[in-house]
Amino acid sequence: MANISLKQTDLWKKYQETKSSELREKLILEYSPLVKYIAGRLSIYFGNNIEYEDLIGYGIFGLIDAIDKFDLSKGVKFETYATLRIRGAIIDNIRQLDWVPRTLRQKNKEVEKAYNELEIQLGRVPSEQEVAEYLNIDETEFNKLIQDINISHVISLDEYLEQNNETNANIVAASIYDSPVREAELRELKEILADTINKLSEREKEVITLYYFEELTLKEISAIMKVTESRISQIHTKAVTKLRTKLNKYRSILYED
Repeated sequence: MANISLKQTDLWKKYQETKSSELREKLILEYSPLVKYIAGRLSIYFGNNIEYEDLIGYGIFGLIDAIDKFDLSKGVKFETYATLRIRGAIIDNIRQLDWVPRTLRQKNKEVEKAYNELEIQLGRVPSEQEVAEYLNIDETEFNKLIQDINISHVISLDEYLEQNNETNANIVAASIYDSPVREAELRELKEILADTINKLSEREKEVITLYYFEELTLKEISAIMKVTESRISQIHTKAVTKLRTKLNKYRSILYED
């Protein structure tokens, strides 16, 4: 409860006692910046496919659901609780749009295969143009393909998180460090990840750093790098595709039961 200010605590107590629609509106306004932040973070995956305002609209439903179901007496930070529901509401609505092709899983494998085989042939990470030529498509089609793949991965991750509660996550985390072999494997994985990031282009490295380490939104990264939000989304998607392809063989380490 120390995580909530006295003003917020008082507002929550009054709301949970009365369920007043006026107090509910105050809580929505109080936490609406959280929706904007999460929508801004997720928008990097969607590029021009989905409007930022639509993401906010979906997120507001998640915020309202979180407010209605939050229990102040549990001593849990509301922002932590609400973040999962806001993010889940956004992705649920994206999933319902059903515009991601059913064949995307196979196309994802084809893209990963192209990166792997070209890297072996060239001795370096291939360019987008080289991968597009390998797949026999133009760069515009390639950009659209990896954008769709990226969105499908966000949805898959959400489903994975829904199926794994906090207890299971703690058990997995504990089991990883119980084994010296597993600990060594994870050290190697971190080294490979760092090496792979270093091999990205300067712009790709900058986007990865700003998004994952500085935790900035798409709009903030766009302002810093002085390019459009759509371009930042494309750079992010290509960088993540390269990283995911490189780390594919380590899935057994990351997802071992």
